Amino acid sequence: MMRGLLALVPLLLGLAVPATAEARSAAEFNVRDYGATGNGSTNDDDAIDRAVNAASAAPGGIVVFPPGNYRARTIHLKSNVTIRLDSGATVRAAGSGMDAPESNPYDDYQDFGHSHFNNSLFVGRNVSNVHFAGAGTIDGDGNLSTSNSPPSGAGNKAIALIECANVSLTGITIRRGGHFMALLNGCHDVLIDNLKTVYAENGVRDGINLINSWNVTLQNSRIEASDDAVALKSDFALGHTYTSQNVRVRNTTIYSHENNAMQFGSETCGSFRDIRFDDITVLGAGKAGIGMVSMDGAIIEDVRYTNISLTKTTTPIFMKIGERRRCPGSPPAGRIRDITLTNVTGTNLTAPEPSGTTGGPELTSTITGLPAVDIGPGITLDGVKLTVPGGHPASDASRVPAEFPTTYPPRDYGTRPAFGIWSRHVQGLSIKGEIRVDENDNRPAFIVDDGSNIRLDVTAQRGSGSAYDVGVSGIQGYAVTGANTSGGALRVRATNSTPVPGNPVSLYGEAEAAVTAPMQVQPDPAASGGSYVSVAPGNNSQSAAPATGHATLAFTVPDPGSFKVWARVIAPTTSDDSFWVRADGGAWTSWNNIPLGASWHWAQLPVTYDLSAGAHTVTFAYREDGARLDRVAISSDPSFTPSDGPAPPSTRYEAEEATIAQGVVESNHAGFTGTGFVNGDNAAGPYVEWTVTAAQAGTATLAVRHANGTTVNRPMAVSVNGGAPVTVNFPGTGAWTTWANATLSAQLNAGANTVRATSTTANGGPNLDHLAVTGP
Repeated sequence: MMRGLLALVPLLLGLAVPATAEARSAAEFNVRDYGATGNGSTNDDDAIDRAVNAASAAPGGIVVFPPGNYRARTIHLKSNVTIRLDSGATVRAAGSGMDAPESNPYDDYQDFGHSHFNNSLFVGRNVSNVHFAGAGTIDGDGNLSTSNSPPSGAGNKAIALIECANVSLTGITIRRGGHFMALLNGCHDVLIDNLKTVYAENGVRDGINLINSWNVTLQNSRIEASDDAVALKSDFALGHTYTSQNVRVRNTTIYSHENNAMQFGSETCGSFRDIRFDDITVLGAGKAGIGMVSMDGAIIEDVRYTNISLTKTTTPIFMKIGERRRCPGSPPAGRIRDITLTNVTGTNLTAPEPSGTTGGPELTSTITGLPAVDIGPGITLDGVKLTVPGGHPASDASRVPAEFPTTYPPRDYGTRPAFGIWSRHVQGLSIKGEIRVDENDNRPAFIVDDGSNIRLDVTAQRGSGSAYDVGVSGIQGYAVTGANTSGGALRVRATNSTPVPGNPVSLYGEAEAAVTAPMQVQPDPAASGGSYVSVAPGNNSQSAAPATGHATLAFTVPDPGSFKVWARVIAPTTSDDSFWVRADGGAWTSWNNIPLGASWHWAQLPVTYDLSAGAHTVTFAYREDGARLDRVAISSDPSFTPSDGPAPPSTRYEAEEATIAQGVVESNHAGFTGTGFVNGDNAAGPYVEWTVTAAQAGTATLAVRHANGTTVNRPMAVSVNGGAPVTVNFPGTGAWTTWANATLSAQLNAGANTVRATSTTANGGPNLDHLAVTGP
């Protein structure tokens, strides 16, 4: 009632509000013309509200704050309004009389500050085309509470915008913003440009919170806070969530004195995708510089950090999947996948404040899932260079941190067993970079526990008393390359782990390439290249391989693997059906009882050779004088079958490198090619789309390599360049480790083509390994 009476004061005093406003400008509405004093003590919010109402009715009017100090209780934003704070103009929060927080039936899913919006200095609900501009300041003046239980009549946010559209904050400064400098929930098409938030020892908590929001750009700004500086969250304060997506943060300086600089969560009811952080300078973070937690079931994916500089940061990188279940339905653990960090550098990586909520002066970068839910795949750190404080003894390498599934601060894990990056419960992790220490540290640089498909190509500083540089434990498929900072090889300790298998390789060679007598080259138009090799008649060496009389084939293997061997042969009788064979000068093996036949045919040898990447030889020696040898094939591909002539060239496109909708890359079933396979969701609609390049237009053969460990057919619709789809059946293959090819013909255009395979039933599709394209 009092505020309503105050609203009549300008009229009672004879202030002709509309006429004065029109006299100034049709588009500008000066708050002083509506009764604001700007004297710093009188509450000017009623006058400001009148100016806002008039500007909104214009519509698109500019509410102008000339130089002065405008004391205000809650100011109510309307659509189609620009709030312009001129240089020297400051809006200061009143110490009492703020709007009361509204009731919210969803209070239990987030804290008080996230649940209530009305008790803010500026509040706008369901507004559009709202803009803050100018060079002035919004100042909580120590009157905005940072507590989750603010006093009656107090506000706790400088700006709160709820389910808004087409909003901008440009040029202004926000000081002492209370719990939040600016909180946006359910907003889209937002621009934050050249914004400055100012840290103070009191009256400051979070900087910018983007909650359930999309199509957001934050750029050219300096965001400084006590708690999380720039945070992306998804709570349930609105009674529903939106997917947070298409968010761009760039060319900005960020400083959190006690907590996280760039943070996802902890409120994570809804999902996040297509988020980019580019050219960011972090001047301090009491917790994580780059922080990401999924605590309440959210899927966080397709996030990129590029050109990030960290200093005075307690934990440079922190990614965690937890299971707090603080959302409706008590959702299980979510996912974090397809996250890339490129060119991240860090120095002076200690806490920015001597005390606070950090829990320690420095804590190792951490990437962790849960025992039942791996983080990943697609966690890629490329060009990450960190110089960490160090100074820990070798005994700390034996630490095994607890799981902490329901909490999220980096401090929970305490001292980690590695000084550079500690990872646990992770699949599809790739790290390329360099880790150094300011002070000698006798822990290893990297430890990865429990996971799959781990690839490290790193330079690590070696502790004078450290037992090893990289530790892997319980890892299915790891590869470690790189060196220590002195140029020596990395020392790897592997426990219950297996190396990454090489990519499948299939190679052919001609037997007549290098022959020693009495083996000889004979002509035959039916032989490959028109000739073959056999020993001169009368030479037999059945008890042992001869010292000479060899045909040696050279192979250069690009990737390591376990190779089987085939030969194109003629074995006319049981008395003329054998050779001796060996690889790389090793032991000889007798190859007897070759399948008989008077014409050329392929036969598999009873040998398997484990070959490293590089040059190798396979040598045949005579055993019986009638056997003939034409071509030799070696392959580490379990599905390989040799052909009589050169195999037509084909190009393989891995499924894990394609565009994936509603699916994940996994590596838990053996026999795949590349780095993994795609496991789509069990639903109609998930797809994998490859981009295929053809040298010319024409007909091509498409072979989809797959596995289906069920007895149910899992058909997919395969379309090329968006054309009419063709249904391809994928019946059971007997096991998830048994791979097969489904082939079809398709017309390709010259240049780039798209091939999409979409599941058509509720069972989803099979596991997809790769697409092999032959022709045109």
